Amino acid sequence: MKKTFVLLLVVAFIMLSCNTKLAPIKKDAIAPIVVTQALPHDTDDPAIWINPNDATKSIIIGTDKDTDGGLYAFDLNGKIIAKSEVLKRPNNVDIAYGLVINGKKVDVAVTTERESNRIRIFSLPDLKPIDNGGISVFDGELERDPMGIALYTRSTDNAIFAIVGRKSGPSETYLWQYQLTDAGNGKVGAIVIRKFGKYSGKKEIEAIAVDNEFGVVYYCDEQFGIRKYKADPALNDNSEMALFGQNQFKSDNEGIAIYKNSATTGHILVSNQQANTFMVYPREGANGNANEYPLLAEIPTSTIECDGADVTSLNLGGPFQKGMFVAMSNGVTFHFYNWEDLQKRIDLAKK
Repeated sequence: MKKTFVLLLVVAFIMLSCNTKLAPIKKDAIAPIVVTQALPHDTDDPAIWINPNDATKSIIIGTDKDTDGGLYAFDLNGKIIAKSEVLKRPNNVDIAYGLVINGKKVDVAVTTERESNRIRIFSLPDLKPIDNGGISVFDGELERDPMGIALYTRSTDNAIFAIVGRKSGPSETYLWQYQLTDAGNGKVGAIVIRKFGKYSGKKEIEAIAVDNEFGVVYYCDEQFGIRKYKADPALNDNSEMALFGQNQFKSDNEGIAIYKNSATTGHILVSNQQANTFMVYPREGANGNANEYPLLAEIPTSTIECDGADVTSLNLGGPFQKGMFVAMSNGVTFHFYNWEDLQKRIDLAKK
């Protein structure tokens, strides 16, 4: 209890020292188990890499969004253990497993490098670049500035695709989807294979998440709603499956994380950025309709203005027996939460 109180005081001090007009941390906010070492510039988005040999040695990859930024790796105690080469404003990051390069399976972290209009690809867990300096995206477009990214692994052939969003763009075909390829000499290439997705024009699309088991992609059309599409380009179906979360957020709907209780059940969590809460929706839908998403709960956390989040249900050991929820927070840190603390709030809201 004492540790929780001290942590909340620290978070409040950071908020006040930044001279912001943010929503105050709620008294009943969930406190993180771990707050990471601070990064030099501006944290934005995390992704969890599960160590296949020992889940307790899994790592968190997070972006430091600056002209002199990069990807950082944290252990489960929040200590920085590795850093990528310098990147020009990396925004969002996602992880995929088993990309075949030169006949070998390689786990990868892919991030958008906004100031160079590229995506960057790094091997895991060593964070070494394997992309020949980056892959240009949104070529030929007036609006580029890549921001959001999510990786989709197709179950039928294990092909891996990067779905990329940008700062602004057209009302249709706002997202571009790239298939990651073996470019030879141990490097990764990418080819654009699909353009899809509506955009309201209200703000931007940054938060993107893929549910591999369901083969769908969700993205936040900020200040408008959460959109859902099929993820497999081979289906040739660019119709919108669902639009939800409208008129439920204080301002921006941001980072998306998908908690999987099983292959077909779980929760979708979306950052209510200016309220310092997370909105929770049923992963499997409701009332027998896979595209119906009622709000199940609103969970206050100690994060401030959260842009990005990730979650796993796997046992990572220690306090994370039922999984870990990771969220970015102003104050250049990431917060690691015990999933059980969030589940209790969800269960309470259902009563």
